[in-house]
Amino acid sequence: MRRQLWGATAVFALLTGIAPVASAEAATGHRPPPLPLERLFDNKAVSADDRPADADFDGSGGSLSARDLTSAGWAPGRTLAVDGARLSWPRTEPGQLDNVRADGQAVRMRGRGDALSFLVAGTGGEAAGTGTVRYRDGSRGTYRLTAPDWRSGPPATKSVALPHINTPGGQLAERARLYVVSVPLVRGREVASVDLPRDPGAADLHVFALSVRPEARGWTGSWSASTAGYTAVGPWTDRTVRLVVHTSTGGPRVRIRLDNTFAAAPVRIGGATVAVQDAGAGARSEPRRLSFRGSAGTEIPAGAQAFSDPLDFDVPADANLLVSFHLPGPVTSAPVHSQAIQRSYVSTPGDHADESSPAAYTSTITTWPLLTGVDVGGGPGSVVLLGDSITDGVKSTQDANHRWPNVLATRLLNQSDVPRYGVLNQGISANRIVADRYPGDGVSTDTGGVSALHRLDRDVLAQTSARTVVVFEGVNDVRWGASAGQVIAGLREIADRSRARGLRVVAATIAPCEGESLCTAAAEAQRQAVNAYIRDNDDYDAVLDFDAVLRDPAHPARILPAYDSGDHLHPGDAGLAALADSVDLRLLAP
Repeated sequence: MRRQLWGATAVFALLTGIAPVASAEAATGHRPPPLPLERLFDNKAVSADDRPADADFDGSGGSLSARDLTSAGWAPGRTLAVDGARLSWPRTEPGQLDNVRADGQAVRMRGRGDALSFLVAGTGGEAAGTGTVRYRDGSRGTYRLTAPDWRSGPPATKSVALPHINTPGGQLAERARLYVVSVPLVRGREVASVDLPRDPGAADLHVFALSVRPEARGWTGSWSASTAGYTAVGPWTDRTVRLVVHTSTGGPRVRIRLDNTFAAAPVRIGGATVAVQDAGAGARSEPRRLSFRGSAGTEIPAGAQAFSDPLDFDVPADANLLVSFHLPGPVTSAPVHSQAIQRSYVSTPGDHADESSPAAYTSTITTWPLLTGVDVGGGPGSVVLLGDSITDGVKSTQDANHRWPNVLATRLLNQSDVPRYGVLNQGISANRIVADRYPGDGVSTDTGGVSALHRLDRDVLAQTSARTVVVFEGVNDVRWGASAGQVIAGLREIADRSRARGLRVVAATIAPCEGESLCTAAAEAQRQAVNAYIRDNDDYDAVLDFDAVLRDPAHPARILPAYDSGDHLHPGDAGLAALADSVDLRLLAP
């Protein structure tokens, strides 16, 4: 719905000679030529705290605080890397036009990739509509774009949350949220322009930025970890964190990915290195310095990520790396993967990232903060394992890399029937398909992650050179009361969204868990119903029957005692190895 700023649009057209798209099309009967997004801006979303009336984002006088945006690292003109896309926050001052309300405008775009990413928010409620992508070869395709409401949208999928809303009557201590939403593109075709959705009606769909998310050509994901929550850490000031991670495949170059997911403030990385582990915090040889867009360090805005520059470095397969980064600090909270099942290290004060000696690393941690990926040069791409605590490796032996994804990666390395894919472990302990554990905003002790549906784009679709996704989740849903129908609907959505991005989709049946306190008869009935659907439906390209692998033939609702870790929910090392050994590797190949 058009609100209040139609006059501003008219003034903008008068000053620039550019007619609003809807008016030009109505007057000429032809589609106007596409324009850069900033030349289509017709709304003011950002105000200075002392001049709130200079902007009116929602038609009721509400606006974003310029001070809050700067505090989050979202300064005017700042390029933000989010889920593999690079988006530029408008280079405008408070009170200036900084976004466009979607109504069919044609936006000039160039690039090839797997997705189109939009930085958006809805006002007046969730806003959604259908737009068109036009390719250089003359073909076109449609997309469906949904922008959650800036005040009431889900925190689990937001890119950044700001602590205040400016109004003419004063500043409100209420969250304002912005979202990055991606839609699929036809791989290999070059985008020429994008038609935004038509005015969705009662709600307005505001677009601040958009870009083509490029494919990660020349890279394979070797290691990854999902951000499971945002917890108190340290506190760390002038400390170096040295994380131990285990590669799947190797290569001649390396880059790392750091994510400031769920954060409210930027984090400063003073510098970072990579080395092959010798023992503990000790490196086999002098660590190699990484750079970030040519600089030794980087600042990662709230909700954004940073990739290091490519570094010539021989990354061995099936080996432990030490990834070290200096935090000038102070850092009191951070995004973490809570169940590393691996000891890592924190130093005494100072930048010790260059040191091969373990002497300065006097403290240990069992989480992975900030680091979410290690990529290697070349390779055939990656298989992504989307799961819960069983995939995460809970109850496997610490520091031994006996998670079933590790065993699967070793099998891939030791064969030649299919490509030797990288294996990316995106398991989160306590995770569910359809419900969030961590709410998606604020410091919390809950590290069960946002739901698989809410993290799918970040943890699967945006992963480096993802070729196949294996979905092994659902036991926590049924243990906590979800119906089989809810779980099945979630699994279908995962399959549909993944296939739309060109991924092969493999589903695994839910493992038995009778004897664990929440695995009641009612939960067992729902588990059986979900498994029947997985086995008998054609929504997936292949099925792995992990239930059949782990169950006790004499008591099929229970894990076979030889595979049971002792809690009747999680397999131990033998059971995890059995899962990996049961996989027909040919089912993983697209």
